[in-house]
Amino acid sequence: MKRIYWILLIGILAIASIVVVNVLKGAKPAEVYTEKAQVRTIVELVSATGKVQPETELKISSDVSGEITQMLVKEGEQVKKGDLLCRIRPDIYVNTIERMEAALNASKANLKTAQAQLEQAKAGLSNMEAIYQRNKKLFEQNTVSQQEFDAAKSQYESAKANVNALEASVKAGEFGIQSSEASLREANSNLDKTYIYSPVDATVSKLSVEEGERVVGVTGLNGTEILRLANLNEMEVSVEVNENDIIKVHKNDTALIEVDAYMDKKFRGIVTEIANSSNSNGISVDQVTNFVVKIRMLRESYAYLVNEGNLVPFRPGMSASVDIQTRRVMNVVAVPIQAVTTRNKDSLKTKEDEDDREFKVKNEKEEQQKTEEKLAELVFLHEDGVAKQVTVVTGIQDNEYIEIKSGLKKDQEIICGPYSAVSRSLRDKAKIKVVKKEDLYQSEK
Repeated sequence: MKRIYWILLIGILAIASIVVVNVLKGAKPAEVYTEKAQVRTIVELVSATGKVQPETELKISSDVSGEITQMLVKEGEQVKKGDLLCRIRPDIYVNTIERMEAALNASKANLKTAQAQLEQAKAGLSNMEAIYQRNKKLFEQNTVSQQEFDAAKSQYESAKANVNALEASVKAGEFGIQSSEASLREANSNLDKTYIYSPVDATVSKLSVEEGERVVGVTGLNGTEILRLANLNEMEVSVEVNENDIIKVHKNDTALIEVDAYMDKKFRGIVTEIANSSNSNGISVDQVTNFVVKIRMLRESYAYLVNEGNLVPFRPGMSASVDIQTRRVMNVVAVPIQAVTTRNKDSLKTKEDEDDREFKVKNEKEEQQKTEEKLAELVFLHEDGVAKQVTVVTGIQDNEYIEIKSGLKKDQEIICGPYSAVSRSLRDKAKIKVVKKEDLYQSEK
């Protein structure tokens, strides 16, 4: 029994000695990797996705209705200004011209008839006027009776009114001719519109109808779209930018464009248009509000893709992503983005202050208000194997680095990872062990 007691006593003493050694030695230091704060140029980016489209695109519709009898172009074909694109069946418009010509000839014949009647009436008026003047003198000499004088006067007035009526008829005939001529011109114009020509030098980017289909003219209606003409030498990217980022974007900002069809290639562009109104539809609370931004692709940035077999490198509708360079700062102290973390300002106080604060929290509402307080941004410095917590003020950032406005100096050694340690577990004055970045992640694997 004594032997068992001695064995237990020796075991307890061994365990106690191990615990004492570990306590005296302290906790195992956290493994981290570091980088030095450097002076860099930071370019703030706003990223978005969208579609490639022609900067200028025309929708060609017909002014007249009818059947497409000839389609003289194909999709992707280049056309010149004045080239015939298609033709609409002209039969109905030819018949209209013939009818208008007949109406015009009838108006001209009616006018000649009215003019002849007018000349005849004028001759009769001259005879009636002579009889009236002769009877007037005789009446003054008391040679003819009052009845005979009144009859001569009435015939003269009637002949005069007839001349006036025929003069008005001649004018009406002239106006009828003008109306018929206008109708004939309109009919000829409609006939001309059955031939649809290209208004510009462009490429046929889309054919909406085929030969034999019927189209509706634009007169009083939304006409049928026949085809689209686009200048594929000037392309742009139309993207949607979130409302939180749109205030950062300005006209003439530079953008880097990546087109999915050309992997690992970047093209340059310039912001040309920014929508004033959002394109969101509906009234849902969860509705995402975006604004359309158009970016012109600079031809010199993709000129090396143009050759005899590939005159048009980009096709309308291609998917693209853009990084709009909104702001730029030069020669500023910058650190990797993952090196900057946040802590609640209360967590920066001493242990006694934390105890007092927890003691003063009386209900969940006060607890929630304190949780929502503004967070402090900070980084951890490496000083003699210990992490030193430093509060900083940050500025703009790009995809890798963030500007430090105050709190750091050039060449100070910053703890950059692992992210789990920087963002959660690392504390001020905690012991650390600096290792290489690749060794750290290799050991984690």
